[in-house]
Amino acid sequence: METPKAGTLKTETIKAAAQAKSVIDASSFSKEMTVPSRYPWMESALDQLHSKQRLRTLCETQWEASGYIHRGGRSLLNLASNHYLGFSPWLEPYMEQLQALCRAGGEPYVRMGSGASRLIAGHDPQHAALERELAEYMEREAALVFANGYMANIGIIQALVGRGDAVFSDRLNHASIVDGIQLSRAQHFRYSHLDYEQLERMLQRWRGAHPDRRALIVSDAVFSMDGTEARLEQLVKLKDRYDALLMLDEAHSIGVYGHGGRGLAYERGFHQQVDVVMGTLGKAFGLEGAFAAADHVLIRYLVNRSRSFIYSTALPPVMAAMLRIRLREVEAADGLRERLKERVGCLRTLLQAGGLHIGEGASHIIPVLLGEDRIAVRASEQLQAAGIAGIAIRPPTVPENEARIRLTPMAIHTAQQIEEAAALIIKKVRTASSCPL
Repeated sequence: METPKAGTLKTETIKAAAQAKSVIDASSFSKEMTVPSRYPWMESALDQLHSKQRLRTLCETQWEASGYIHRGGRSLLNLASNHYLGFSPWLEPYMEQLQALCRAGGEPYVRMGSGASRLIAGHDPQHAALERELAEYMEREAALVFANGYMANIGIIQALVGRGDAVFSDRLNHASIVDGIQLSRAQHFRYSHLDYEQLERMLQRWRGAHPDRRALIVSDAVFSMDGTEARLEQLVKLKDRYDALLMLDEAHSIGVYGHGGRGLAYERGFHQQVDVVMGTLGKAFGLEGAFAAADHVLIRYLVNRSRSFIYSTALPPVMAAMLRIRLREVEAADGLRERLKERVGCLRTLLQAGGLHIGEGASHIIPVLLGEDRIAVRASEQLQAAGIAGIAIRPPTVPENEARIRLTPMAIHTAQQIEEAAALIIKKVRTASSCPL
């Protein structure tokens, strides 16, 4: 038998040692995995959420054409997004326009990062142009762009009120409004959903005791989980009667309501009476960002007092440029808005005819109210298995015992897709509820 060469023997010895080490490492890793968590209180909280069917996890999702997404290994009709008008989510068709805008703004190429906050060195010509165009679009004196709707809401509220002031907020307002009020340290008064008589009683008592302090009324325009609409005429009357500021969150109405998609306040003729309108650019616009539209002095005040604006890196210039392009598309999309209205009306009618409880709203947000978390989760799973993306919404996003499937059609969905989806939704909700409706 041939004797192994010294180099070969050394190599085999090294391999054997490496294999042994890997076994030891795997064994050590296994032992480490059985060691009690460093954060038992986190583990306990997560276990409790899991037992209540409220544990949230991330699911990778790829977008497809024609109003579909791909997740969980299958193609699903997308009734779960806020992409209401269905504009192209891909960058390639816009590259030539982007390059032209950026060159006109003095850049040799399309710039991705802003590199700083707006007040340091991050105020790009694209930001300035976008804000001018948004102000003109909203028919207000000025506008200010934020990174997203959450940052806009907390920054606006925190700037406008503080200790000793008061904020009056609809109980179903978005979480970003609630967080903004808490950060402001103002008193927080929550009135029942759309109960303006209760709001007036609160304002009357507070204003009588604090004649010289600031009062801010804040409301969603279209409520994100119920699809109901604020009654702007009553809010404007109360604002004037009690010398309050009025802030309207148009996150789910910008792009969808009013001529050119200017929002609910514009549609109802109150856009000049609302002190500050917040609009998001990541829903109907299909991109990223948010803005405040108001008088010049209010916008200047936000530039100097809004912490989420002052201390945040600016929106990427490429996004600001893309938003300028998309703003023109949104303004010209009255046909898409009309088609969305038709699809929403069809889906609402069919679901109601099928015995489902879809609340009192009339907007493009349709909640299928199911009550129990387990029923909503089961219905969502069955809808996904049937090829429909309809997500279970559970507390704390909605009140206790008000779990639901939130449905949001898109303008690019066909009538046939909506009709077929409605039949499947009725069937799967009945099955999940384990009783006839």
